[in-house]
Amino acid sequence: MTKTEVLAEALTAYSVGDPAKAADLAGRAGSTLGAELRRYLTEGGGGPVYDQPAAFTAFIRGGGNVKLYRKLSEALARRYGSVGSLLDLGCGDGLAVVPALEQADRQPGRIDLVEPSSALLAETRKHLDGTHGLHTWEATAQEFLARDDDRQWQLTQSTFALQSIPTAERTEVLRALRPRTSCLVLAEFDVPEYDEESAEYVLSLVTRYERGISEYGRDASLVAQGFLLPILLGLVKPGADRTNWEQPATDWASQLKDAGFTGIRIEPLADYWWSPAVLITAS
Repeated sequence: MTKTEVLAEALTAYSVGDPAKAADLAGRAGSTLGAELRRYLTEGGGGPVYDQPAAFTAFIRGGGNVKLYRKLSEALARRYGSVGSLLDLGCGDGLAVVPALEQADRQPGRIDLVEPSSALLAETRKHLDGTHGLHTWEATAQEFLARDDDRQWQLTQSTFALQSIPTAERTEVLRALRPRTSCLVLAEFDVPEYDEESAEYVLSLVTRYERGISEYGRDASLVAQGFLLPILLGLVKPGADRTNWEQPATDWASQLKDAGFTGIRIEPLADYWWSPAVLITAS
């Protein structure tokens, strides 16, 4: 068997409740992912995904994310010069919006940033201190759009954030947003469509995660143990709590259409180890 097939067997063993067999198979794979998986399963890994802030920081600001967010910020900045108002749903710590605003020829006159995490929102505010027309909201997209307020925006963006809303609930968020924005830009991953019970899905996971971990060099173990492996094992563990609901780009387009958006366009943004990143624009 190839190392990919051995790793797939390891994940399958874990999924049926045999972590010892999974660790043994992972150790035989002869790969970076295999070595990290074996260590994780034998040394007591299993904390929450965000349990090690240093691991998430190393992940999001290293590897393929460097190129991805550079391209994303450049693409967003090009749109800002012609709009007077901007809404960002799920801005996080500002990794996309802050550089975009810094690069823009002209900043929007009003900027509303929405983020449910107080810590991440504080980080964004710190970077944008003194920005004219800045308003920040500690809220989910659902909470923000349910406010008794008829404000509208020329441009709304959401970068890898709306995937964290369950699919049916997300349609209602998009319906609430549609009459309040002239243009919507989403950055998302064009994930492949697999039957999550299939062997092909498991093979795809190990192939992609092997590539992802290999991008981090000296930080590979930190990123793997503290962030990527908890996510990977959560994808194959029956009954695990989901944290996102990704879908192919064409499904995003269909969902936007169902919510009443028109002029929907999908364009490539960047190659990425998990799946190609795309920009989806709608009006």
